[in-house]
Amino acid sequence: MKIIVGLGNPEEKYIKTRHNAGEFYLSKLRNVWSEKDFAEGKNALWLETKVGKEKVFLIFPNQFMNNSGESLKKTLANLKLKPKPGDILVMHDDLDIEFGRIKMSFARSSAGHNGVQSIIKNLKTDKFWRLRIGIGIKKKPDGKKMIDFILKKFKPEEEKTLNKNFKDILPSLETWLTNPARAMSEINSK
Repeated sequence: MKIIVGLGNPEEKYIKTRHNAGEFYLSKLRNVWSEKDFAEGKNALWLETKVGKEKVFLIFPNQFMNNSGESLKKTLANLKLKPKPGDILVMHDDLDIEFGRIKMSFARSSAGHNGVQSIIKNLKTDKFWRLRIGIGIKKKPDGKKMIDFILKKFKPEEEKTLNKNFKDILPSLETWLTNPARAMSEINSK
C-alpha cells in the first residue's frame, strides 16, 4: 500500500495557485489512475485506487497548509491505515527550486515549508518521500509580497509547463510505487 498526499489550501479560491501545486498534481494523478472521484472525509478528501498490483491512497488534507500533518494523521487513523513512512509521498510547492523543475527527495528537513513541517511533527518522522514542485523565481520576494506570490494563480503558460512536466514524470511516479529510489533518480536527472 502506498499513500500519496498533495498539499495545498482547501478553499476553491486557492485552486491552481502556486501554493497548491501539490494538490494540482494530485488531481492529475486521480484523472489518470481512477475513474472515481475523491470521497469527502472528515479531515481530507481521499481516494483508494489500484495501479498495477499496488493499492494506492490519494489524500488531500482539507485543513489549511500549516495543519496538513494533523489532517493526514487523523485521516490515516480514520481509514485504519498504518503505512511505513517510506510508503508515503508528499507532493508540494518549493520556493527554493526554480519554476519548471521538479525534484524528489527522501528523509529531509522541511526547509521552512510549513505544510511539510506539520507532517514531520505529526508523523514524528521525516523519513517519507517528497515530490518538490518548483515555484521559485530568481529574486525571492519577502514578507507580504512572498505570501501574495505563493497565493497567486498560475499564468496560462505556467499551467502548460506544469501539465507538460506532469506527463514527463508520470512514468516515474508509477515507478515510485515499486522502486522509489529508481523513481528519484529518474526525476532528478530530468
